[in-house]
Amino acid sequence: MSTYTPPTTEQKFLLRHVVGMDELAGHNRFAEASADVVEAIVDGAAALAAGEFAPLNRTGDEVGARWSPDGVTMPPGFRQAYQAYVEGGWGTLAGPVDYGGQGLPLTLATVLMEDLGSANMALSLCMMLSPGAVEALVHHGSPELQAQWLPKLVTGAWNGTMNLTESQAGSDVGALKTRAEPAGDGSWRITGQKIFITYGEHDLTDNIVHLVLARTPGAPQGTKGISLFLVPKIMPHGARNDVRCVSIEHKLGIHASPTCVMAYGDEGGATGWLIGEENRGMAAMFTMMNNARLNVGLQGVSIGERAMQQAVAYALERVQGSREGRPARIVEFPDVRRMLLRMKALTQAARALVYYTAGQTDRATLGDEAARARADLLTPLCKAYGTDVGVEVTSLGVQIHGGMGFIEETGAAQHFRDARIAPIYEGTNGIQAADLVGRKLAMRGGEVLARLLAEIRAEAVDEQALMALVDDCGAVGRALLGAAPDDRLAASYPFLTMLSTAVAGWLMARQLAALDGYDGDPAFAAMKRAAARFYLDQMVPEACGLKAAALASAEVLYSVDEAALTAA
Repeated sequence: MSTYTPPTTEQKFLLRHVVGMDELAGHNRFAEASADVVEAIVDGAAALAAGEFAPLNRTGDEVGARWSPDGVTMPPGFRQAYQAYVEGGWGTLAGPVDYGGQGLPLTLATVLMEDLGSANMALSLCMMLSPGAVEALVHHGSPELQAQWLPKLVTGAWNGTMNLTESQAGSDVGALKTRAEPAGDGSWRITGQKIFITYGEHDLTDNIVHLVLARTPGAPQGTKGISLFLVPKIMPHGARNDVRCVSIEHKLGIHASPTCVMAYGDEGGATGWLIGEENRGMAAMFTMMNNARLNVGLQGVSIGERAMQQAVAYALERVQGSREGRPARIVEFPDVRRMLLRMKALTQAARALVYYTAGQTDRATLGDEAARARADLLTPLCKAYGTDVGVEVTSLGVQIHGGMGFIEETGAAQHFRDARIAPIYEGTNGIQAADLVGRKLAMRGGEVLARLLAEIRAEAVDEQALMALVDDCGAVGRALLGAAPDDRLAASYPFLTMLSTAVAGWLMARQLAALDGYDGDPAFAAMKRAAARFYLDQMVPEACGLKAAALASAEVLYSVDEAALTAA
């Protein structure tokens, strides 16, 4: 098993040439993000990830989180690693200054979360949802709730969770049955059960702040009747709230991340406080979910990077077969080189897409409405394409290891198992595609997409394959705007992949241009050129092949009845 080396040269290159960190730091709000501070954060995050988190990754997979009636016990070393994160102030990077945060760009927190996810995806999940909880409280919480709960959520001393899912209400959140009754003192009593709650119970922090969706008396049916509540594990006066973890799931991967079944109100009702307005819970929750979706897309990059590094190390060492009459390492064979370069190109392209979107989100906080609209458009792409990349790259990592990749001892299989959840949670990738064609495509009458495609055309005009893909995306987008609902949804996934590849290809072309006059590490520059050319010359044309599927109607999908689906 190989060690993990955070890709700091790549990250600094993207921050400068894809995100435009120098320009961001020119605004008063982000004036603290000087070049020296950015470099210190990137290097410090790398040291935390490699030194504290990565050594625990294998142990976490083998030992896992353990449930008992008294709570959930995390694997050895996890609490100490988490405390290093808190004590180092890492949770505060992009947090609001008024509540103990540093107010730095989200993009710098993105670098941190990438490294932690690569080093130990299961442990990093504990801090992934807390920033979303902070955002929900900042934008929707009362001043009293903000003052009470934000300071320790911002530092990470307490973590936040997101409680949406119930057994009958998965992607259909509007079907949830958890109830909230007014207590008469400004608080509410919450009763019900939630499933698939990430880090709903653990021993890393002294308190856990649950954000819970529930229905109030007389609320309308569906999502219009859902409210959001803050329900702590430990009450402000120190007593245990009426909330407990009744079990944790036994999963394919992320074994050290406790996926909890949470019971609220078994002894009369868990105490909670309303966040925002009654029956407006989905608006508040979407604030949290959008943050989480960007971070889940980043998880695909994280686990892809880890798998790619391990595959490269194995290919450089494994001797098998011969070339030119001498024993050869497998890295010398064309098909292995193809897989390695594909892993590199996919991971770098997805990273560029997520970092760019984080940068647009930062610009939105400065009042740039065009950047806000672009970030909204790209968020489902980041989540779906990033996680699809993670699954493909980790699968290639297993393949490069050959039979040993199927053996747990090498660790290649763990990366694949861990990666497989990312296309599912925080809204399945199919839901991301539906969001793209159902909401995002129609933003401002299609103008948001049109402006993006026009910018790509203007900047990367010399990349012929990319120009063809951009033209195809424009044609498909226009067709889908007027298509019937089922036809739009049938086309949604191929269209999402096409558009994701076009945007990522544009950002890879931008990096190629930035290499002109680059005087840094020659090996980095050579690898960047090769990965970018591979992506533009081979993967972009692949995406053009999806046009037929994106323009096909839904007719063939319903050309057989349900009984025929079971025909053997």
